[in-house]
Amino acid sequence: MKTNKFISGILVLIAAFAITSCVQDDDYTVPSSLGDEENARLNDLIANSTAITVAEAKSYFVPGEVTEIVTDVYVKGYVSSSDRTGNFYKEFFIQDAPSNPTAAIKVVLNQVDSYNQFNIGREVYINLNGLYVGEVRSGDDVIAIGGVTNADNEVEAMTANMVPLHVLRSQVTETIEPLVVTFSQINDSHIGMFVMVEDAQFPDSLDGEFYVDPLDDFDTSRTIQSCEGFGYSSFPLETSSFADFAQMPLPTDGGGTIAGVITKTFNGSNLVMALNSTDDVVFDQSKCEPLDINDFVVIMEEDFNDAVDNTDLDLPGWTNFAEQGGEHWTEQVFSGNGYAEFSSYLTGDDVNIGWLVSPGIDMDAQENEFLNFKTAQHHLDSPDNTLEVFVSTDYDGSDVLGATWIPISATLASQSNSWYEFVDSGLIDISEYTGTLYVGYKVTGSGTDTQLDGAYHVEDFVVLATE
Repeated sequence: MKTNKFISGILVLIAAFAITSCVQDDDYTVPSSLGDEENARLNDLIANSTAITVAEAKSYFVPGEVTEIVTDVYVKGYVSSSDRTGNFYKEFFIQDAPSNPTAAIKVVLNQVDSYNQFNIGREVYINLNGLYVGEVRSGDDVIAIGGVTNADNEVEAMTANMVPLHVLRSQVTETIEPLVVTFSQINDSHIGMFVMVEDAQFPDSLDGEFYVDPLDDFDTSRTIQSCEGFGYSSFPLETSSFADFAQMPLPTDGGGTIAGVITKTFNGSNLVMALNSTDDVVFDQSKCEPLDINDFVVIMEEDFNDAVDNTDLDLPGWTNFAEQGGEHWTEQVFSGNGYAEFSSYLTGDDVNIGWLVSPGIDMDAQENEFLNFKTAQHHLDSPDNTLEVFVSTDYDGSDVLGATWIPISATLASQSNSWYEFVDSGLIDISEYTGTLYVGYKVTGSGTDTQLDGAYHVEDFVVLATE
């Protein structure tokens, strides 16, 4: 009997050890180290395959098709989403950097509670050989990596057996710093990124509502708004009915910051924000109020309506400079409306780079300065045919390339806009600058590459301030 008791005790210890050791998907702590097998696979992948960027992985996508990857390549990224609260299901996103990301992509896998392995910020390497790049729902424009394809040219989840062979972790977990944007700046390039919007709030009309309408079967879209200039901009927050915070009341009493992952509705019709957790809704401030236009005066403006059609732009105080190629900005008039234009069409130059620089703005003569303008395009065929906007406080009025130019964020016309459709830049806060400030518009194109010979327009340049 002593022997039987001894054996029984050993069996109890073994069972206890098994219970405490098999933590994998049921362990709610972030693993600090990896098993030998996963380490070996990761080391082998890095040694024998070629690294590509997230943007390069997305470039495999062909609209309406699914692309099988048949070469030894891998992509590295950092997990930006989490299914811990149930707001994501059998998917996670990776972005190309823990801060200031430039690209992100979705990973679909037949695994729930994936956050236990692929926690937010986890550095992940995906062996793409044998996987597919496409859309989970055809036409939704959300590019994903999956394990199989179907008859509808859609990519489907990696099987549970494929995941450990293709999705490998390093021991690194970085802090994901949200990319700060405004609602009006969010576009398809932000899909999969963890972003944050300041001065956000739920409108008073949602007082008493929950994140998910109790009558909705799958998800609910709620409007978030933020103060931008003299009004509000809005964006949809979409929450799954399976999220553990679905029946939490919306915090409508105050405002602050909200951070989440940009994705799309089920049918791909609209961009939406999805929360990883309500911890990312920090409404600990009073609700913001839009600026009052009556408090501001115009301190500089140029509507270009005195333009002389189809001549090189020559307006007092403005600099018109060709950095590369022989083309300059021109004055154009269409249906009585004047504007500035830069076009590379038929210039014959392999590269055209043209600058248009505003007169100097005295930033010490008043406070609360804001910049606003409108842009349009025509015959724009490639995102490489660019318009960029900068400011400088050390420009001397003549040496454009000798100045320090700081890029500023603005809503600009793009390929998605109709030709000659003027797009408002939004109200751009420039009040942080002192001294004399210049605004520079820089267009890059080509007179020999038909994909890069489009045109950009600028009009209704105005600077507002409080005296």
